[in-house]
Amino acid sequence: MSKTELDVVRKNDNYTVEITGMTHEGQGVGRINNFTVFVDGAVTGETAEIKIIKITKSYAIGKLLKVLKSSADRTEPFCPAYKRCGGCSLQHVNYEGQLKFKTNLVKDTIKRIGKIEGAVIHDAIGMQSPLNYRNKAQFPVGQGTNGPAIGFYAKRSHEIIDHDACGIQDEISDSIRNKVKAFVSKNGISIYDEAAGKGLVRHIMVRTGFKTGEVMVVIVINGNELPKSKELVEMLTHGVQSESQDEKEWKVTSIYLNINKKNTNVILGEKNVKLSGNDTITDYIGKYRFSISPHSFFQVNPVQTEVLYQKALEYAQLTGNETVFDLYCGIGTISLFLSEKAKKVYGVEVVEAAIEDARKNAEVNGVRNTEFMVGEAEKVIPEIYEKGVKADVVVVDPPRKGCDEVLLKTLVDMRPKRIVYVSCNPSTLARDLNYLESNGFKTVEIQPVDMFPWTHHVESIVLMTNSGLKGK
Repeated sequence: MSKTELDVVRKNDNYTVEITGMTHEGQGVGRINNFTVFVDGAVTGETAEIKIIKITKSYAIGKLLKVLKSSADRTEPFCPAYKRCGGCSLQHVNYEGQLKFKTNLVKDTIKRIGKIEGAVIHDAIGMQSPLNYRNKAQFPVGQGTNGPAIGFYAKRSHEIIDHDACGIQDEISDSIRNKVKAFVSKNGISIYDEAAGKGLVRHIMVRTGFKTGEVMVVIVINGNELPKSKELVEMLTHGVQSESQDEKEWKVTSIYLNINKKNTNVILGEKNVKLSGNDTITDYIGKYRFSISPHSFFQVNPVQTEVLYQKALEYAQLTGNETVFDLYCGIGTISLFLSEKAKKVYGVEVVEAAIEDARKNAEVNGVRNTEFMVGEAEKVIPEIYEKGVKADVVVVDPPRKGCDEVLLKTLVDMRPKRIVYVSCNPSTLARDLNYLESNGFKTVEIQPVDMFPWTHHVESIVLMTNSGLKGK
């Protein structure tokens, strides 16, 4: 550490700092003698007393000791485990403040990284009721001081925060987690130890059908069978109900063991063993019915997913005559929405099981104008484009890393009338929009959608049009 940096800020010293902004992960940002400091739990507009706990060459990390002047957006977290649990990052900010944060995050990132001017960026669309919205819970299981610990990991660690309820999960998930915990404890079933790679029960996954009330339970084990599994099946199929006043009638209709013997952070292994019930559960997005298996990708917030997909359909501006590419299509959810107003939809996804699900979902819903292909979009699309298959409209919904440049180049060569880009990462979205803007497309409007209330994550959907000019 240089003398100049030591003069600016010292580790373990306390400082008063004004919080002038927030990072993309929701940390407060301030400056001490023009030296940047990041503070967990601080909100834009606040004055805070902090303690410096880490210093690097370019920034320091401060621990929030006391809020001296509160933001109007500050609120009391509803979860008692919030300060330790790594699941949520914005419970100290009221919901209106979260939506402002996410809107500004998208605006700032698009301008700073994308260098895009003139596009209309709307305010983030929030939820009327932003609690208990998740239809999928994955609880790690570990050994606690008084028996099994089942909850979520603490921030930046694999320490399990053992608590009875989670305000963002479907409430039936809490009931199932607590029943399984009691079953494991009662029967002395061993718990997986990450460090040693020994022990049996690793994770509990619960998937729920928001509109159907169907529930799937998956017990992930480091072995081939679970002792007294028949007792567990009986308990889950007849003894589980929501522990709140939730009026929804839940029913466990599918129970699996998932075999994962690998020393890995990947939750699910490749093999599933059905213990009871149906192969899948079902749920609806809009009028479309989807079958969900243990490995299926399905958006975790079904209410906001419908909002997002309706916006995608609006941006696509289909008349019934268009050929549409849906890239990174998963199990075909967006594809089916698009098929309603398109002439033909081609879906591309690298996960073979997802494509199998997509084909089944099209068949179940009576959709006949879709075709699904397995492969990496950056390889499949150039190949079919060379064969003369061209899209009028392209929808992309890539992972957090964004689109491969080979794919973007093919889209530039293909010149579709419109590109609808769905993104879970503002930074890679801005990068890709910049590339497309530099090659003849125009960003018209961007709509952030709050898919994950109480976290820093934000989904965005973008309409781009072909300006008719290739390159600037």
